Amino acid sequence: MVARETVGRSMEILLVEDDLEDAGLTIDALRQGEVPCRISLVRDGEEAMEFLLHEGKYRRAPQPDLILLDINLPKKSGREVLAEVRGNERLARVPVVVLTSSRTHQQILQAEGLFVESYLTKPVDLPQFESVVKSLRKYMLSDVILPQ
Repeated sequence: MVARETVGRSMEILLVEDDLEDAGLTIDALRQGEVPCRISLVRDGEEAMEFLLHEGKYRRAPQPDLILLDINLPKKSGREVLAEVRGNERLARVPVVVLTSSRTHQQILQAEGLFVESYLTKPVDLPQFESVVKSLRKYMLSDVILPQ
């Protein structure tokens, strides 16, 4: 029997956040948690889509298991990124958690029919994030990679 710690791989998280202070706090919170993860950071909506579509310098980027998406982004808004992700057959199943400082964003996304798995208020704290990860476990476990 394989030990639980050796089964699978670290979770790939794409953090889409333009504020470096918020990004730093989020990354620190994630690294303190019990969920082993690798975090990639992009700072605007256009860069997020290049990463997700493996374009340009992101040709070899990992496919994220989870997208942490700020709504207020330069170049392309988080709403636009979310709409593109949900409209892309390959990306549509990737869980998206919206990072927000306002309940208004949740109401706007719901009104526009843009489904997300959850919302986290900024700055992200560890207990809040771990609660969301536990609720998303069904998505993560369906794509676990077992060692050979």
